[in-house]
Amino acid sequence: MTSNDSSVDTLVRGGTVVDGTGAEGEPADVAIRGDRVVAVAAPGTLDAAGAETVVDAAGRIVAPGFIDVHTHDDRAALATPDMTPKVCQGVTSVVVGNCGVSLAPLRLNGPPPPPLNLLGERDDFRFDTVADYVGAVEEADPAANLAILIGHSTLRVGTMADTDRKADAREIDRMRALLAEGLAAGAVGFSTGLFYRPNAAADMDEVVALAEVVGDAGGIYTTHMRDEHDGVLDSLAETFETGRRARVPVLISHHKCASPRNWGRSRETLPAIETACRHQRVALDAYPYAAGSTVLDPDMVEEEIRILVTWSKAVPEAAGRNLADLAQEWGCSQQAAAERLDPAGAIYFSMDEDDVRRILAYPRTMIGSDGLPHDEHPHPRLWGTFPRVIGHYGRDEGLFPLELAVHKMTGLPAETFGLTGRGVVREGAYADLVVFDPETILDRATFEEPLQVPAGIDRVFVNGVQVWLDGAATGARGGRVLARADGGA
Repeated sequence: MTSNDSSVDTLVRGGTVVDGTGAEGEPADVAIRGDRVVAVAAPGTLDAAGAETVVDAAGRIVAPGFIDVHTHDDRAALATPDMTPKVCQGVTSVVVGNCGVSLAPLRLNGPPPPPLNLLGERDDFRFDTVADYVGAVEEADPAANLAILIGHSTLRVGTMADTDRKADAREIDRMRALLAEGLAAGAVGFSTGLFYRPNAAADMDEVVALAEVVGDAGGIYTTHMRDEHDGVLDSLAETFETGRRARVPVLISHHKCASPRNWGRSRETLPAIETACRHQRVALDAYPYAAGSTVLDPDMVEEEIRILVTWSKAVPEAAGRNLADLAQEWGCSQQAAAERLDPAGAIYFSMDEDDVRRILAYPRTMIGSDGLPHDEHPHPRLWGTFPRVIGHYGRDEGLFPLELAVHKMTGLPAETFGLTGRGVVREGAYADLVVFDPETILDRATFEEPLQVPAGIDRVFVNGVQVWLDGAATGARGGRVLARADGGA
């Protein structure tokens, strides 16, 4: 862009551009017109006089907006479309419908069975088709972009009267039809939560029959595997075989080795993933914490780990308290306390920090928060994941350079999910951008105080719309529903 070119909306000048490809950051100015980056040029070569707004980014990093590849923001995009927990971190796009759980296509007549209740209540499940959900998202006009996965548990609950068995041929055909409709309406793939009861009875043949539809449409198959504990290697093998048989790329969700007896086994799982990558397309994501969060299941209670209650329908005041303390007060076992709290959610401190570091540092690992916005006392990953990766693990712990950290959050997920024109800073790409201070960026959310805005995020643009400025939402919203091969450079 020169002084003879058309004017631009915003010129971000004086910053260091880390472009999302993994390449070393370079000083550059970035010009935005409409929803696109129209120029990336050496400092001082773009005409500031032609810009409506000039942003001084001296001492700052200018990067692609972060892509949260593992979220449960299906309902949040409708109920709280400002999406503050995400945009405050620099997240401009979220992938919803993970772990086999999506709001659509499903209309419920009763309470949602776990883990569907992680998303909301009965009335939240009101979408007969993915197209209906897409329409609701567009009407809500969220601040961040959404890429939609269709959940296997959602399909099973909507199709089968009894999910504690394998689906029959008629039911599989019905689920395949719903899946095809959803993909045609803009969904980018299909997810399973084989660990959870509504999904657990599905065998590999059923999953393959559905994943084939996704492969034929050019989508992706993501999975909360059947076992992340003792059977983690067997579950990896099942995931790889499913992908090969269905001819579809696979993504291992929130990879971990859970339970103290499995700590250290990432030394086995990561080589297994690397070997599989030589023969098929395999991706994985992780979050930067040694604790996970999901429904509180009495069968998942291990007395040797800390379990923190995040919500309870039966005992609402238990949110934010340790299960062991409640059990002591009630004079019962932790398992009995969990039964008393049901239905409920919890944070499980079930992972080893060395495994977390090893998985995060693995070059193929993307970043996903797995945050649960429906929780009353959520895991801090909902508000802190992305600044924690850059600030704590990258800058302070030296686990990886800044450029690799940004690539894990931007270019790599955009490539994995087929989001063309996203995840990079270059001419013609969408203007999803984050401007942050590399010296101060850091998560502030804790397990005790999880609802904390991170430090160091100056500005966030979504499709050229500034949605975050100096610690607060601007009130403007620029999000869209993203489809695979979305147009762009």
